[in-house]
Amino acid sequence: MSAAPEVLASILAPVRHVLLDFDGPVCSVFAGFPAPDVARRLVELLSGPDGPPPGHGESDPLALLRRIADEREDLVPLADEVLAQLEVEAVDRAQPTPGGVTFLEACATSGRSVWMVSNNATVAIDHYLSTHGLGRLVAGQFGRVSGQPKSMKPSPRLLTAAMGAAEAKPGDCIFIGDAVRDVEAAHAAGMEAIGYANKPGKDAALAEAGAVAVVTSMDDLARAILGESG
Repeated sequence: MSAAPEVLASILAPVRHVLLDFDGPVCSVFAGFPAPDVARRLVELLSGPDGPPPGHGESDPLALLRRIADEREDLVPLADEVLAQLEVEAVDRAQPTPGGVTFLEACATSGRSVWMVSNNATVAIDHYLSTHGLGRLVAGQFGRVSGQPKSMKPSPRLLTAAMGAAEAKPGDCIFIGDAVRDVEAAHAAGMEAIGYANKPGKDAALAEAGAVAVVTSMDDLARAILGESG
């Protein structure tokens, strides 16, 4: 169950810059090209005379990339490049999140900037925003640093970079994401996080991780902002 509108409005009142996760709050990246299929394809493309890459049994392509970084650092640049290409293919078949666009528009209406912060590749985020005509609603995109999987959340690196671009302090910002690692990254960057529980059971996990509030619909966040600005 989502936090009460007045609670959300109170949390969002001092926020001038919204840092927003991509896969979840904006779209379901792997809805049309499932993550296990992406991972298998990545393994196929990286397999060579020495056999498959480390982590070839992983069903999450980002987890696979992390495993490669841990065990085959020499393979990371190619693995990241190939995965980024697969992510671009995936976002062409991604499922838009209900209320996601409404939330972006509400932020614009209320004078808040939105900065996309994601473990996905920036080129894939750019491709999705361009294809769906949403670039005007997003101030900047901070996907994982190419060839540096350790930049991914729960590291605060991407959030810190977004804050720097916004010339903002942590108290001016909030991060909205659908995973425990998003809450952890936000706290490591010194800011609060709102959890987006888009699957059963996530609400408890996000609350336990320390999310200042949890919502089950992006429309709830949009209404909280529009209610405040109205």
